[in-house]
Amino acid sequence: MKKVLLVILIVILAVAGYVWYKFSNAGGGDHGPKQQALILKRHSDTFNLAVTAAMNAYFDMSAALVDADTAKVKASAGKFVQLLDSIPMGELQKDTANIYAIAMSTFDGIKSNAQSILTMTDLQEMRKDFSMVSENLYPFFRIINYEGENMYWQNCPMAFGDEKEANWVSKTKEVVNPYLGKNHPEFKSTMLHCGMVKDTIKAQ
Repeated sequence: MKKVLLVILIVILAVAGYVWYKFSNAGGGDHGPKQQALILKRHSDTFNLAVTAAMNAYFDMSAALVDADTAKVKASAGKFVQLLDSIPMGELQKDTANIYAIAMSTFDGIKSNAQSILTMTDLQEMRKDFSMVSENLYPFFRIINYEGENMYWQNCPMAFGDEKEANWVSKTKEVVNPYLGKNHPEFKSTMLHCGMVKDTIKAQ
C-alpha cells in the first residue's frame, strides 16, 4: 500500500512540475507581447492635476524673471499661491508615518516665500524669494512621491554674485536662467544659458 501511495505522489509531483514549466515559459521568447509593469498610483487625478497647474504658474514666474518683468512675476506668483491652495494636501494623511506633517512643512515654505514675492518691488529681491520657493519645492516632490512629467533641478553657480549659487525647477533640460536672465545690468543676455542640470525630478 505504501508503495502505491509513493508512486501516486511521484506522478502528481511530476505532472505538477510539467504544468508549472509550461506556464512559466509560455510568455518567453517571441510567443506573445510582454506584460507591462504595474504602476502604483498614490494620488488622485485631482491631486496630480492640481500640482501640475501650480507648477505651470511657477514656470510662468520663472519665465517672467528671465524677462525681468516684475509685473508678470507678481501676477504669476499670485496665481501660483492661489493654485497651491487648490492642491488637496489632506490626501497625504492616508499615507504612512508623518508624510503629511513633513510635506506640510515644506509646502508652507513654498507658499510663504511665494507670498513674499507679492510684497517686493525690487527684481533681485523677487529672485531671492523665488530661490527659496525652489529650495522648498525640491524636497516637496520627494516627500509626496511625485507622479507627473519629468522636471529638472537646475543650478546657477553665480546667481547672486561670483560665489552665491541658486537653484530652480525647469520643465525642460535646456537651461534658461531666471537669476541672470536676458537683461542683466552687467552681463546683458550673455549668461542666459549659464547653469547645469543637477537632477531629474520624476515619478517614482
